[in-house]
Amino acid sequence: MDERPAERTGFDSAEMGMLAHVYRGELYRSTIWRTRLDTTTNWAVVTLGIALSITFATPNASPLPLVLVGILIVFFLMLEARRYRYFNVWRARCRWLELNMIVPLLEDGDMRLNTGWQKVMAEDYRHPSYHVSMWVAVGRRIRRNYIWILLIQALAYIGKIIVHPTPIAHSGEFFERAAIGPVPGWLILLLGLIYCASGGLAALLSWRNDNRRAAGHKHQSGMG
Repeated sequence: MDERPAERTGFDSAEMGMLAHVYRGELYRSTIWRTRLDTTTNWAVVTLGIALSITFATPNASPLPLVLVGILIVFFLMLEARRYRYFNVWRARCRWLELNMIVPLLEDGDMRLNTGWQKVMAEDYRHPSYHVSMWVAVGRRIRRNYIWILLIQALAYIGKIIVHPTPIAHSGEFFERAAIGPVPGWLILLLGLIYCASGGLAALLSWRNDNRRAAGHKHQSGMG
């Protein structure tokens, strides 16, 4: 005799109330962590603005602040990527509840528990984990915010070398001005190229990863 419990077809009023509170809690957490993302972006913008002010204060001012601020920008980017991984967990849970509970209820009054979405949600609570890797998080933050910060930093640095203290007369002078103390200009420019290329590569790889995940998870069980 088959004694397996019957498949659930809905929640009672108490359970629906609990799920409503769960949704509100996850929405609140995602909002708080979204605000924290904006904070680190603001720090990066402010520090870059200070570096620009110092570098372009006078024609003879050194472009070194624009180089050193890159260290702070990388630090803020890594901190923001770490925060993004937390934010992505809360956001994914909110979207999972919206897509599998709220949308079906609004469409036809059926939460479609037979698809097993509630089990995926329960497993995510039972064994919480990040939904994206650190490098995917870094790439996403570069694509959405930091690409403009990096672009302004690079253009400002190149512009400073070209026009101050006087417009350059030949390409050799460009490399001479890029030198910092005993470090030759070509090495500084090479490091700058690696710095920018690394950000571009992380953005490209995360974009490809997101497209692959979107194609593979469309209309499938899974959170991310």
